[in-house]
Amino acid sequence: MKQPVFTGSGVALITPFTSDNEIDYPALKRMLDFQLLNGTDAVIVCGTTGEAATMTYGERMRTIETVVRHVDGRVPVIVGSGANNTETAISLSKDAVRAGADALLVVTPFYNKATQKGLVRHYTAVADAVEKPMLLYNVPGRTGVKCTAETYAALAAHPNIVGVKEASGDLSLVQKTRELCPGDFYIWSGDDGLTAPMMLFGGKGVISVAANVMPKEMHQLTAAALRGDFVTAGQMQLKLRRLCEALFWEVNPIPVKTALSLMGRCEEVFRLPLCEMEDAGREKLRAVLQSYNLI
Repeated sequence: MKQPVFTGSGVALITPFTSDNEIDYPALKRMLDFQLLNGTDAVIVCGTTGEAATMTYGERMRTIETVVRHVDGRVPVIVGSGANNTETAISLSKDAVRAGADALLVVTPFYNKATQKGLVRHYTAVADAVEKPMLLYNVPGRTGVKCTAETYAALAAHPNIVGVKEASGDLSLVQKTRELCPGDFYIWSGDDGLTAPMMLFGGKGVISVAANVMPKEMHQLTAAALRGDFVTAGQMQLKLRRLCEALFWEVNPIPVKTALSLMGRCEEVFRLPLCEMEDAGREKLRAVLQSYNLI
């Protein structure tokens, strides 16, 4: 039986940049220390929130290696290695494994809008090429294509495919996936605001943007759900609602990196085509952070 890569709260880590547009490795290490000190159960690096699409190959590899060395086996390190070219996804996945990844997170091919048959073939080709656990990543709002429960069921038979980061916002899909797939095909929420309800349907945790800002609380929420205390998990979900909502007022990761900058944890530097929040949005975000005593 396949085992989950992690249970609980995995942080979808931002990538801090310096004012001269280089990766800020000291800030990255400080963020990792903050996460580990506050109970984060896994670190996800070079994903959407990490602005991996704007990083060079060398930057990605050095960032992965830096995170792996700094974490030093204390929690799993999961690396985003998806692409809309299957051979590129295979190469990125192999290189991520060589850099020390414990597992891979592979997004559905974007822009191409593959059929479900194409998705099965794509994911199978990537999973065949590596000997590490692989999580699918379904985020149709960014990629333009949505996996079905039947596709999950077909892919669940692969020994290296252990589950999915489900960010479609479709709880009916989650329920159907749980019905059609074996017990060792695991589901992680890709939406902070749906963590508790998704875990009620058997999810193993969350890959969280909000954990960048409030890692202890996201860990506690998922820990409550994992022990079956959905009253507490639901209460915590409601408590975090305004923050989870605020972190998506503009496209991720603009608000979360802005929040971390306001908290003094990194510089507010983005790579184009991403850019700074509008002033009005920043002030609204500041007020939310103040309401949680984060600044």
